[in-house]
Amino acid sequence: MQSIPVDGTRLGTMTCIVAPEARVANRETGEVRKDGEGQTVYTVGVAVRQDGRRASIIEISVSGEPVGVVEGVRVHVTGLTAFSWAMGDRRGLSFRADAITPVAVAAPAASRKGGDA
Repeated sequence: MQSIPVDGTRLGTMTCIVAPEARVANRETGEVRKDGEGQTVYTVGVAVRQDGRRASIIEISVSGEPVGVVEGVRVHVTGLTAFSWAMGDRRGLSFRADAITPVAVAAPAASRKGGDA
């Protein structure tokens, strides 16, 4: 499997569209996948959209549950790496990140009510 570092700053807007879910290592037993340090591996569905282009949807694996990442929230992905894979006639890319965090959104300015000066 070849790993390819990805410059996340060039990907454009990233939005969580599927909240973090623990990856299942064994469907028969329900055992969840763990990384080398024993942390649960989660998968997050992310929509990626560059200006003027159609959105792409990717699933990103990350060790440890991404706190505050829920559907509809813009996210920041740190240490994104793509891995090429092949199984028989099937080929594709899988994605892994060091961290996925929610993007802090500035609160709208409070509107003034009435004619106070």
